[in-house]
Amino acid sequence: MNKMALEGITVVDFGQAWAGPHFGRTLADYGARVIKVESQKRMDVVRTLPPWPAGAVPGPDNSGYYNWLNRNKLGVTIDLTTARGSELAMEILKISDVVVENYSRGVMEKFGLDYESVKKAHPEIIYVALTAFGSDGPFKNHVMYGRPQIYISGLAHITGYPDRPPHPINISWGDPVGAHHAMFAMLSALHYRKKTGQGQYIELSQWEGLIGISPENIMDYILNKRIRNRQGNRHEFMAPHNAYRCAGGELKWVTIAVATDEEWESLCEVMGNPEWANNEKFADGLSRWENQEEMDRHIEAWTMNYTAYEVTEMLQKVNVAAFPTLSNRGLVEDPHLNARGFFEKIDHPDPEMNGRKYDGLLWKMSKTPGKIRHRAPLVGEHNNYVFGELLGMPQEEIDRLVEEKVLF
Repeated sequence: MNKMALEGITVVDFGQAWAGPHFGRTLADYGARVIKVESQKRMDVVRTLPPWPAGAVPGPDNSGYYNWLNRNKLGVTIDLTTARGSELAMEILKISDVVVENYSRGVMEKFGLDYESVKKAHPEIIYVALTAFGSDGPFKNHVMYGRPQIYISGLAHITGYPDRPPHPINISWGDPVGAHHAMFAMLSALHYRKKTGQGQYIELSQWEGLIGISPENIMDYILNKRIRNRQGNRHEFMAPHNAYRCAGGELKWVTIAVATDEEWESLCEVMGNPEWANNEKFADGLSRWENQEEMDRHIEAWTMNYTAYEVTEMLQKVNVAAFPTLSNRGLVEDPHLNARGFFEKIDHPDPEMNGRKYDGLLWKMSKTPGKIRHRAPLVGEHNNYVFGELLGMPQEEIDRLVEEKVLF
């Protein structure tokens, strides 16, 4: 059986919410041993967030959000506000390669687990801090949540319709973007450590990470002093470029994007070469772009006769970019994703959670494939394994620390 790509790497995950846990989850998917550290005094906030199974009593172990983010991990509970708890966390760090945290600035220092403190005990550690704004600059101590990052990144300013306010994308996009940037940085640091034996500190601003994925927005102002504004589904040069209603109700939509005259001719042929398409208003790319509103009405009158998948099939056959606009149900039931085995079922001791589908691995590797090895840990599920087997602590001491609420 092939080894997994990150076997032999141990990661300590102090992550909260999405950014840190997503970093840990992806590494765990590809073989890293990831130890999630939290406490019953301060559990990961996603344990308290929906969705939960319909009709189930919400609890710390049955949040779909939590179980999605924390598969393949070991879970321990340590009260880091106690001196002994901080010492135990440091003992775990001494047998680890990587640590990740996304607390507010100064929290890890209060625990005695900041980079300088950890480095003294373990000079080879790779320490990843997924900060909101970075460790310096005038905003360094500001508190931030994921969705407001969309506003300050400039993305909300260009999302939505021209006559409406800036619009977010309604997910905390900065978290996974930052996590993926941090994973590449961490792998680079592992490569450097293999050559030099030296660990290092990786600091990443989630705000800057989001800015870095919208280069045209930044460069348009730098080069032209032009402020980009919201334009709905319109494109700088493609037309048609929009979402069109289909058969099956108002919530059934298909997206169509046309970049060339050849693609336009193919679209017209599939539509039956309607008379309106011969109008000079639609004779070339510029004319179509200038008359999009009228053109879109004609196209939608055609798409309304078919389902989104039927329109997609007809247009893809002639190499016109088209695809349904999928809801969450559409994604879970999509034939392509299911044919690829993208969704996987995970066993869980809670019958309401058992056998539920989760999205699978983010990429496929022919020689060192990842896999979902086990579900997310219950609260403190692996205390005995981590402190007993990995750290060699006697069971009586573990029991005493549980009674004293250090392992809590």
